[in-house]
Amino acid sequence: MIYFSKVNKWYGEYHALVNVSAQVKQGEVVVVCGPSGSGKSTLIRTINRLEDIKDGEINVNGQDIRGRHLDVNRFRATVGFLFQSFNLFPHLSVLENIILAPTTVSGMNKVEAKAKALSLLDRVGLKAKASSYPGQLSGGQQQRVAIARALAMSPPVMLFDEPTSALDPEMVGEVLQVMKSLAKEGMTMVCVTHEMGFAREVADTIWFMDKGQLLEVAPPEQFFANPQHPRAKQFLSDLRSH
Repeated sequence: MIYFSKVNKWYGEYHALVNVSAQVKQGEVVVVCGPSGSGKSTLIRTINRLEDIKDGEINVNGQDIRGRHLDVNRFRATVGFLFQSFNLFPHLSVLENIILAPTTVSGMNKVEAKAKALSLLDRVGLKAKASSYPGQLSGGQQQRVAIARALAMSPPVMLFDEPTSALDPEMVGEVLQVMKSLAKEGMTMVCVTHEMGFAREVADTIWFMDKGQLLEVAPPEQFFANPQHPRAKQFLSDLRSH
């Protein structure tokens, strides 16, 4: 579903991604972890062209995302992306936030889009908040609305960039619960997160990064019990000591 081959990215002199090669299978849940500044968020943001790469290849669902004839906006509509900071439109109601892309980008009629939006809100436990505005919701509720908004485009892939890092601790669980249900339904997911309990429980594969390099790829039971790379061992040891 997602294929990286020798991907490199620089910010000026800083080598942010170093020869990253990896793949995500259809229906797989990959959790990307590592210390701050390791390149996790940069990597996930290259998948939908929020960050451009210097060289290498990224292929999503059979499509070369650096191809000359790629319609970037149309392509991005097929990749759900969840940000740290919700990014909901404050002047639109919850329902209006969710139907905006299906009606304007995909040309779905409003009646159909509203029915789908209400169904998605029901799925994330917020149907009663359809007419509320983002400012009237808690952070956890806003993030669940953002998940519903991403799902409204029926994407084959969902990307999560530290979706719980801006939330109060008691709100983290409600967002992770929705993500767990998506994983159970077979959604292809790439998640950058510090929630190691979620990684252990839900991930099919852990990617460990440091200094722009993908240092270890392993199933969670192996990664947490017996990491191979010395830097991964140190990372887990530091986590446990905290």
